[in-house]
Amino acid sequence: MISKVLVANRGEIARRVFATCRRLGIGTVAIYTDHDAGAPHVAEADTRVRVPGYLDIDAILSAAKAAGADAIHPGYGFLSENAEFATAVEVVGLTWIGPPVEAVRAMGSKIASKKMMAAAGVPVLEQLDPAAVTDDELPVLVKASAGGGGRGMRVVTDVAALPDEVEAARREAKSAFGDDTVFCERYLPSGHHVEVQIMADAHGTVWAVGERECSIQRRHQKIIEEAPSPLVERHSGMRDRLFEAARSAAHAIGYTGAGTVEFLADDTGEFFFLEMNTRLQVEHPVTEATTGLDLVELQLAVADGHALDPEPPAARGASIEARLYAEDPAKDWQPQAGDVHHFEVPTARSSFESSGRSEIRLDAGIVAGSTVSIHYDPMLAKVISYAPTRAQAAAMLADTLTRTRLHGVRTNRDLLVNVLRHPAFLDGETDTAFFDTHGLATLAAPLADDASVRASAIAATLAEAAHNRAGARVFAGVPSGWRNVASSNQTKTFRAGDTDHLVAYRVTRTGVLLPDDDAVHVVSTSPQCVVLDEGGAETAFSVARHGEVVYVDSSRGSVEFVAVPRFVEPGSTIAAGSLVAPMPGVVIRLGANEGETVTAGQPLVWLEAMKMEHTLTAPNSGVLAELNVTEGQQVEVGAVLARVDSGEDEQ
Repeated sequence: MISKVLVANRGEIARRVFATCRRLGIGTVAIYTDHDAGAPHVAEADTRVRVPGYLDIDAILSAAKAAGADAIHPGYGFLSENAEFATAVEVVGLTWIGPPVEAVRAMGSKIASKKMMAAAGVPVLEQLDPAAVTDDELPVLVKASAGGGGRGMRVVTDVAALPDEVEAARREAKSAFGDDTVFCERYLPSGHHVEVQIMADAHGTVWAVGERECSIQRRHQKIIEEAPSPLVERHSGMRDRLFEAARSAAHAIGYTGAGTVEFLADDTGEFFFLEMNTRLQVEHPVTEATTGLDLVELQLAVADGHALDPEPPAARGASIEARLYAEDPAKDWQPQAGDVHHFEVPTARSSFESSGRSEIRLDAGIVAGSTVSIHYDPMLAKVISYAPTRAQAAAMLADTLTRTRLHGVRTNRDLLVNVLRHPAFLDGETDTAFFDTHGLATLAAPLADDASVRASAIAATLAEAAHNRAGARVFAGVPSGWRNVASSNQTKTFRAGDTDHLVAYRVTRTGVLLPDDDAVHVVSTSPQCVVLDEGGAETAFSVARHGEVVYVDSSRGSVEFVAVPRFVEPGSTIAAGSLVAPMPGVVIRLGANEGETVTAGQPLVWLEAMKMEHTLTAPNSGVLAELNVTEGQQVEVGAVLARVDSGEDEQ
């Protein structure tokens, strides 16, 4: 019997495995790097061991020995699909909570796995040699053979650009998986990403537990997943064919444990094998919600030699998962980093488990006080809804995300809500080109409209005024701000995006007046909450300030403001033509030398952040007057990396 499990991973998947282990009375061991010393998964484990990195096999095995673990769960990402790691675990006498080593090895190479699946009769897309791709075969997709999650993946539409894209894919793959092997395949701009969850034991039983649709993606990485698949629901017999192909794939490699067989399908219901992930998937909660299974518990049972029932439970209802990422979709998905000041999902009833009734489940890798690092994936949490119908599941999830309070880092929350409420999504018209079809700018638009932003600015102003009054007394208990005679207005300016909102107010005997906003009436104020009446409808605005940043949350959307000082400090402005780091990261490449002439949009600096490459371009044409960084240098957000002198006289 397994008695103590080390999770060779971090974040929410480590916490997810720990949750099941605690329920089963199994001890837990966390590993962590210096960057993760204060992470929630570290605090929640019975025992924790520091390691140099999550890819260091020897260090992980030493940690297991030191902590007295008798089994290792690999989670996902990192070494989860690394056959050498699985072998090393078994060699030292530990239980590997995963499929047989040979199955991991067979599916660990996407190149080899496609050949094996074709031989087993599973339909596959033709593999292409990057060096031999022709114009007739465009567009193509460059993929990392050893990985997933969008790392090392590039869409190429120009043969001339292919070599550079292949090299970039190799660098990303090496950084994320320790293997820089890449390959090409035909790219279908519009398709459906449908996958089948399998579970198999060592006694010959293979379950096809259910299918999931994961077509809403950015940069080839999933952000919304659901079960069942709307596409499969529309095509009679497609589910049976998918399940049969998935079971064939598992039988072909003698598979045991949890795994996922991924397919790319078209609108007619035809599908092609993409890859088999020999691990638990990020999106596994939607399968748990619709089947009532605990997939981690089944992984532990199978690893302990237990047999599955002859058939899996039938799926029921609908479940949708949204991934909260620390990124800005409106700015080319720029990853964000920093401290999480506050995190609250008010309607979540459970964490890391599904109850089988209508609910919101939260699987999070962060808590208030966590630090989002540039060194790992930007996913912060998964919010999962379950309901009897898909429409209800979508409505519940959108409402929950709208009410979520997450302060400190910018996220994709508004984008997720806009997608979940979009008519095409609600009609089940989801494919991998969803953002291209419906417009990223529209889908990434803030939930709060102009009127809501203005009301939020008023709330931020009045909350600050209430805070100041609460801490000051003029005489005999009379609060600061009260005047015996009429006085001039007090003002405060808050900036949202590029727009300044100056709010004027005056404290009178009868309450607070807003001379510039006659249609808004103040119902009540406090440092944390302001209630405003607009046309007879009252709305409560929660206000929180962290340094110079103010967060205002309401049912109409969340708004982030920066308090604008009345006087600008000399030398605090950035010179024209400056290239500023939009995120913390490491400089991995430079595109020009100081003194060279560059053109607007020319790549100047490549940053690596969160295992992805980001290209920063010249803001204008001119001479590269300053280059303030070198390759390998770590930079912080807001750092001036370079300055391009346009040669024009400046005011």
